[in-house]
Amino acid sequence: MASAERNVYLDQVVAQSAQLEQDLRVKKAPMAQAPAPGGGGDTSNRARRSAAEAATTPPTAVDVRVTGFGPWKTVLVPPNAFVVHTRRGRDKPLHLGLGTSFRYRSATDSYLVVPGTMQTILLNAFCICRELQGVLVQAYVQWIVQDIATAYRKLDFGDASDPMRLVNLQLKEQAEAAIKDKVATMSVHEVLSDKQPIIEELTARLRGVAESNQEAQGAGDSDTGLGLRIVTVQIKEAVVTSARLWENLQKPFRSEQGQLARLAELGAQEIITGRELASQRLDQLQRLENDRELADLKARNAAVAFDRDAAERLRRGEREQADARALASQASETTLHELELEQQRHAQETEMRRLRLELEQTLQRLTLDHDLAVARDRAEQLHAAALLELERDRVSQDIANGRSPEAVQAELIARLPEIVAKLPKPDELRTVNLSGADGGSLAGIVAELAAAVTAIRSAVSRG
Repeated sequence: MASAERNVYLDQVVAQSAQLEQDLRVKKAPMAQAPAPGGGGDTSNRARRSAAEAATTPPTAVDVRVTGFGPWKTVLVPPNAFVVHTRRGRDKPLHLGLGTSFRYRSATDSYLVVPGTMQTILLNAFCICRELQGVLVQAYVQWIVQDIATAYRKLDFGDASDPMRLVNLQLKEQAEAAIKDKVATMSVHEVLSDKQPIIEELTARLRGVAESNQEAQGAGDSDTGLGLRIVTVQIKEAVVTSARLWENLQKPFRSEQGQLARLAELGAQEIITGRELASQRLDQLQRLENDRELADLKARNAAVAFDRDAAERLRRGEREQADARALASQASETTLHELELEQQRHAQETEMRRLRLELEQTLQRLTLDHDLAVARDRAEQLHAAALLELERDRVSQDIANGRSPEAVQAELIARLPEIVAKLPKPDELRTVNLSGADGGSLAGIVAELAAAVTAIRSAVSRG
């Protein structure tokens, strides 16, 4: 029975809070091991002493390194950590600030290193509301060190492994007390629906305790506050611890939503039923209309079939009569057709003879034209050759006419034997005396030759 009333949502919230707290824990790397033996001289001795001191020093939350040995040690502080360095016999710290490194004397000095980063506190406050019902309020608070000069005097940062542990526990207790006080004045519905009053109350309480009063600081009173500053305060969850009450709180909304869902389902079902009935009625009307149209169609088809058969019988009778008339007239049409074919054949033969005659005439005309063209070309060639010969003779005559008497005389003398050889043998011999002429001159010689030629021609003409 107890397991049936278990609040599963509450268990999930608590488990998530535990996991988040585990994730927020600072994980430190293991300390460096001492160097292996084997080095010589002062260097190995100093290394062994440093390793021994490091082994006796507990691990710290802040990565602070101490270098050197003896009175020449130096403390190296990271830039995100506050340091308070005091010395015996001094009322005020030698070094006080953020990320300040300094010389350190182990015999007279002491120092405190506090992280300067923002801290997160997870709160799981089990409260009792106005109706005396258990409520788990899960919240977180984030804060930082604002005034280290005030904080180191009023808060305990002595835990070297986790300097903020005690401060976080103190602030956590105060925050849970503030949440419980505020929830005690509120109802369950107010806690679950509006968390802003809890945030405002928690913020006012924590800031009144942790932060310094600005007016008091201005008046010279620096003892107010803890030197811290509250960055933010948030409420993550508010869960009723009783599973039965949690179920009862959810029932009205669930019932209302179930009612709306059921009404919507009934409305949808009603709409679907109406549409189904309308669809069925429409189907029946459509079926009746289809049956009526089918009957009309069958009647029309029967009438059409009867008309088609009657028309077919009439057409066949007309076709038989037409065939008989066609057979009667087909013989005469065949004779006429044969006569037309014979006439067409004679016409074609006549046309073929006419075409053949025209082709022969055309061929003869082309042959005559070709012969005339060949004869004309030959005559033109002969005429051109005659013209060329005449032109050659004319040119030769021009050349001969243009020769000098001496050239003519020399040619005549050279051809005299040929001329004499071609002369016929005379039946009688006549002598022409050329002595009367001037035989010493050219004119005389030509005159004698001319006389001789004349005599020869007269003799030839008589013979």
